[in-house]
Amino acid sequence: MNFERKNLTNEVLLDLYKNILKPRLIEEKMLILIRQGKVSKWFSGIGQEAISVGITTALDKDEYILPMHRNLGVFTTREIPLHRLFSQWQGKRNGFTKGRDRSFHFGTQEFNIIGMISHLGPQLGIADGIALANKLKQNGKVTAVFTGEGATSEGDFHEALNVASVWDLPVLFVIENNGYGLSTPTNEQYRCENLADRGVGYGMESHVVDGNNILEVYTLISELKASMIDNPRPVLLEFKTFRMRGHEEASGTKYVPQELMDMWAIKDPVENYRNYLKATAVLSEEEDEAIRAAIKNEIDTDWAKVQAEPEIVADLDEEINDVYAPYTFENIEPTSEVENIRLIDAISNGLRQSMERHENLVIMGQDIAEYGGAFKITDGFVEQFGKERVRNTPICESVIVSAANGLSINGHKAVVEMQFADFVSTGFNPIVNLLAKQHYRWCEKADVVVRMPCGGGTQAGPFHSQTNEAWFTKTPGLKVVYPAFPYDAKGLLNTAINDPNPVMFFEHKQLYRSVYQDVPKEYYTLPFGKAALLKEGNDVTIISFGAGVHWALETLTKNPEISADLLDLRSLQPLDWEAIYTSVKKTSRVIILQEDTIFGGIASDISSMIMENCFEHLDAPVRRVGSLESAIPFMKSLEDQYLPKVRFETELKELLAY
Repeated sequence: MNFERKNLTNEVLLDLYKNILKPRLIEEKMLILIRQGKVSKWFSGIGQEAISVGITTALDKDEYILPMHRNLGVFTTREIPLHRLFSQWQGKRNGFTKGRDRSFHFGTQEFNIIGMISHLGPQLGIADGIALANKLKQNGKVTAVFTGEGATSEGDFHEALNVASVWDLPVLFVIENNGYGLSTPTNEQYRCENLADRGVGYGMESHVVDGNNILEVYTLISELKASMIDNPRPVLLEFKTFRMRGHEEASGTKYVPQELMDMWAIKDPVENYRNYLKATAVLSEEEDEAIRAAIKNEIDTDWAKVQAEPEIVADLDEEINDVYAPYTFENIEPTSEVENIRLIDAISNGLRQSMERHENLVIMGQDIAEYGGAFKITDGFVEQFGKERVRNTPICESVIVSAANGLSINGHKAVVEMQFADFVSTGFNPIVNLLAKQHYRWCEKADVVVRMPCGGGTQAGPFHSQTNEAWFTKTPGLKVVYPAFPYDAKGLLNTAINDPNPVMFFEHKQLYRSVYQDVPKEYYTLPFGKAALLKEGNDVTIISFGAGVHWALETLTKNPEISADLLDLRSLQPLDWEAIYTSVKKTSRVIILQEDTIFGGIASDISSMIMENCFEHLDAPVRRVGSLESAIPFMKSLEDQYLPKVRFETELKELLAY
């Protein structure tokens, strides 16, 4: 192995040695503990340490790194106390996730490290968002994100590279090509000679690097970092290396030819670097022994400290309270000056005033800049706020949601516009597995609002007409808001942007230009979890949201003899259970109207909770009304048949006659 020290001092060379030796010695300790049954699972990075250590040493400590589960060297080089790492691996409270997630599935703002989730790809988008925040701050910082060669087949990889290239984001995309994705060799994963060749397709600088040569890694990253300050851009790096252990210890390495293991054993990054330092008289045998003894003593001392820590004791209140980031609602009363505007205008006004109020707020979405969005909600925003904060995106919902999370991690707020709510399916993974779980996992907020133009009635067919709120009300950690009126839409959107938790904000397209209301001109907020009692009566409780509220109002206008409480839920997570139970106990009959199909919809859960909590007050079974159990069709006659509006009046009268 050819080591070139260039102009590096002996001090730097020795620091690199200490940094690369430490994770190796920790791993050797872990392998012993696994055999002793004291550690349950381990993902080894033996043979790959030069990449983690070289990159982390070259970057500033306040620059974010997004590692994977073989990058122990990132964590140790950032000088995380070993007892905290050991506590994390053992599920102790002194770790980073309170026993809720394992190994390196965590982040820590203290050390500017953002760990992975098992779905791998989303962290590449997070890096884009972090880098975008750095670019907006003009702080000259670089972000490094790790992935394996296996994950380069995921769509998120390609989306993240494309966005970083289009936006000139200072991201180091680090591919650790270690030969196998679990047991699948590279010749079954891709056909290009080098994964770095893919950089050409994205107009991106790329390099193939000897991942076992720590000096080559360190000097290249140092040079790139210096040049990216003056010329912010993404760089794709493919590090050729090898995984000397199994995917995890239980899987073994029987699928790897022995001659391949022997070839890479000769290239051991730790031993080769150690021999080089000794051959050049930078490191003596005595110094080496002293360094090893000090590290081993630290490992043993910190391991013993963790064994003395008590096991996690389940605390029900803490578990529930940590699902969401703390947030105290700020009630800002509306002014008396109003204007009669449409739902779409109210949403636009709320967005504009929130952009004025929060200088760190960034809006992202397809065609939202000069074009003003598919529904013209952000029309004129570019002129007022600039393209840095009102950003057109490529068609890649997944990475944009992840990037929004990266913005949040790095001190910004983000609003993502889905062009249609239906398209959220291609961004589903980062919403339900990243945003929703992040605070519960490692107590980091996800300050993101996803706007969802939704609903039928406009003859837009199966891919532009869904109301898919039930995909998200089922997911702990998300808040779900669904206003039916302009006044509510503006106040609730302002609250959603203030709230540091991820909010799915549903906007019914048919209501955009058909519903008018007097709305305060100035900024105001409305609380989540408070239903609106639109009508009061004694015979029946009608519960609805979105377009269903207007269908119910039409029905009651047509049938003035029906005395009904009409509850507009406004937010679906959290729900106003108090208002629901109070009304049901008064009227003794309840019908729930939703636009979504019935099975698995939110009406089912509301019905169940009413049966559990108000059964003795009911004079009739709870009735649910929703759309047909099919996809929503295109032609008007078919769509009218599909939607529950035409059936609601009949169902309501049958309930009253029960």
